[in-house]
Amino acid sequence: HEFNAIDVKNLRTKIGMSQNEFASAFGISVATLRHWERGDRTPQGPALVLLNVVAKEQQAALKRLSKQV
Repeated sequence: HEFNAIDVKNLRTKIGMSQNEFASAFGISVATLRHWERGDRTPQGPALVLLNVVAKEQQAALKRLSKQV
């Protein structure tokens, strides 16, 4: 499978989360998130898959995450 590149900052702001909230919710470091948002790095592998799922099914992903807390 090939996955689309994700504009992580746009996705995060669309969801309405701060960097800290987004990083915590999806199990990534804030430093990594900042690198993605600045374009220094791009999500790869499982992170890219997760972000594609979140981008396509935001409500389902957030609902599922809220049940894990």
